[in-house]
Amino acid sequence: MNNAGELHLPFQRCVRGEEIRYLSDTEVLALILGSGTRKTDVMSLASSSINNFGGLPGLARSGLRELAGEPGIGLKKAVRLLASFEAGRRALTDCLHITKMSSPEAVWKFLLPHMAGLPREEFRVLILNNRQGLLKNSLVSMGSVSEAIVHPREVFRDAIREGASGIIICHNHPSGNLEPSREDIATTERISEAGRVIGIPLVDHVIVSDNGYISMKEAGYL
Repeated sequence: MNNAGELHLPFQRCVRGEEIRYLSDTEVLALILGSGTRKTDVMSLASSSINNFGGLPGLARSGLRELAGEPGIGLKKAVRLLASFEAGRRALTDCLHITKMSSPEAVWKFLLPHMAGLPREEFRVLILNNRQGLLKNSLVSMGSVSEAIVHPREVFRDAIREGASGIIICHNHPSGNLEPSREDIATTERISEAGRVIGIPLVDHVIVSDNGYISMKEAGYL
């Protein structure tokens, strides 16, 4: 298949009115890449890239040089691909103007554009007023793939400055496995006890991934 006709099918389907969201991951990636090589058509290039990087989430987490090293992509296509992921992230951020942390789902939806696709854990503190309104989204630490190390003084520092009525602590599991670890449980207990001493209660500890969340309060750990 030559480059001129490589995108004919998915492109024409969209032109005829089919919504882009119904295209497969391979077809979406092929449209972004735009062309293949002399030896590989763009659909095959997109398919192999998705397989090699673990799907679109894996591609989104990849570095520029890492992507550029994939046969058939190179620097230009790598920049275009990363720019498309960044555009999606910014659009999602602009659409989610959630300022009231009224439920674990609201917390997850708020954090998703900040934490989706991250290769390492981040630990954040959502600082709340007395109506569960968000006063500040504070990044406390960036850990390894397996853990985010936090200390109560770092967790409550901005909360004290803001005169918070409560906090929600949050971190992501890059693996996608939402099962709380022993460290997650111990951190919840430690921060909850510190909050009782300080007078700023821990409302919840929400663990998030790209595809879901778990509330430590709802799960009975708080």
